[in-house]
Amino acid sequence: MKILKQYSIIVLFVTALVVTSCELDGGESLNGASTSSISDDLSRGELTQALSGVLSDMRVGLATHTDVQSIFGREYYYFTSSDPRFEGDVVVGNLDNNTFYTTTPWGARYATIKDINLILEGLANTTADFSAEEIAATKGVLNTLKAHELLMLSDNQNDNGIRVDVADPENLGGFLNRSAALTAISEILATAATDLAAGGTELPFNLTSGYDGFDTPSDFLKFNKGLHARVEMYRGNSAAVLTLLDDSFLELSTTSINNGIYHTFSLSGADLSNPLFIAPNQEANVRVAHSSFVADAESGDNRLNKVLLRTTPRQASGLVGAYDVAIYGSNTDDVPVMRNEELILLYAEANITTSPSTAVSAINIIRSAAGLLPYVGATTPEALTNEILKQRRYSLFGEAHRWVDMRRFGRLSELPNDRATDNVPSAVPVPANEN
Repeated sequence: MKILKQYSIIVLFVTALVVTSCELDGGESLNGASTSSISDDLSRGELTQALSGVLSDMRVGLATHTDVQSIFGREYYYFTSSDPRFEGDVVVGNLDNNTFYTTTPWGARYATIKDINLILEGLANTTADFSAEEIAATKGVLNTLKAHELLMLSDNQNDNGIRVDVADPENLGGFLNRSAALTAISEILATAATDLAAGGTELPFNLTSGYDGFDTPSDFLKFNKGLHARVEMYRGNSAAVLTLLDDSFLELSTTSINNGIYHTFSLSGADLSNPLFIAPNQEANVRVAHSSFVADAESGDNRLNKVLLRTTPRQASGLVGAYDVAIYGSNTDDVPVMRNEELILLYAEANITTSPSTAVSAINIIRSAAGLLPYVGATTPEALTNEILKQRRYSLFGEAHRWVDMRRFGRLSELPNDRATDNVPSAVPVPANEN
C-alpha cells in the first residue's frame, strides 16, 4: 500500500510544522521521531499535539474531494488554468487511476487514519496517568473521526472498495465493497459511542473552535450519533436512523440549521486557509454553478445566495457558467463537517414510509428556512423522495452530497451532461499503486 505509507509520512511531517513546532511534554518533538514516541508511550502533552494534528490533517485534500464530487454531481464546474483535467477527465468520467483526483483524497484520508491509529496504539501502551474515563473518551473521539475519514473514502470509491483494517501497515486488511465498508464503519461508530458514554465529563485535550458545543464526551457523542445516522441511512436502515437521531444534535428548528461541526481555517503562521473560497469574477481559477442549479430552483429560494451572478460568463472547453459558487465569503470561513440541516433532512427521509406526515413537517422546516411556502405535493414514497432529494440538493449544495445521493437512489443517469462526451461515473478508481 505504497500511497498510504508514503502519504502518511508526508502529512505527519507537515502536521508537525503546521500544528506544533515546539517541544512536547517529556522532551519529545513532533519534528523528530514523533511516530515512535507517540505509539510507544503516549504522554499527555503528546496526546494534545497529536490530536491537533489529526484535526489539521482532516483538512488536507478537502478541496479535491469536494470539487470532484461536486463536479460528478453536476453542482458546479471548476475551471483552473493549472489543470484542465477538472473540465476534462472529471466531467467526461474517464478517470485515471494514477493522478491527483484519485490519489490525493485517498492518500490524505489514509494519512489521517494512520495518525489516529498511532495515537490509539500509544494509548494502549501509555504509562501516563490517564484515568479510565480519559482513555475511553479519547478512544471514542478518535474512532469517530476515523469513521468519518473512512466514510469519505467509501463515498468516493463505492464498490471499488476501501481498506478498513490498516492498523498494521505490514498486514493490511482486504478491500471491502460499499456495503461491507458501511457495515464496518457502523461498527466502529457503535464502539466509539460506547467509549464516549463511559468517558466522564471532560476530554483530556482541546478541540478547535469548530467543535464548540461538542467538546465534552457527552456532547461529542451527539456528533457520533449524527454521523452514525448518515451511515445507517446509506445502509437503508430507517428505523436505526431515527433511534440515532434521537441521541444526536438534531433540532427540528429553522433557527439551528447551521449548528454543527466544522473544519476551521486561518491565515496565522503556517495554518491553512479555506481552499474552497474563490473571490467572485475570477478568470484563471473559478468555480461556477451548473446552470441547472439556478434554473431548477423555486422562486424565492434564499439558498440561491450560495451562487453569485458573474459580470461575464466563464467558458472552458465547451462548458459555461454564469454564476460563481459563493458558499464561502472569505478564505477563513469554516467548512462544515456535519450540520443540523442535514440531520433534519435525514429525519425527513427516515420517516417517508412509516410517517409521511412527520416527513412533511421536517421538510417544511427546511422549506421555511429557505423562504419557501409549505410542501403541498403528494405524500407517496416516490413524491416525498423526490422532494427530499430536491431539498438536499439546495441545502447541502457544494458539501459533497449530491453525487452520493443520486447514486444511492439509482439516479445518476438523471444528472445533466452538457457535452456529448460527458458521463457521470459511479466511483473513483482505486489508485494504481494499491492494486
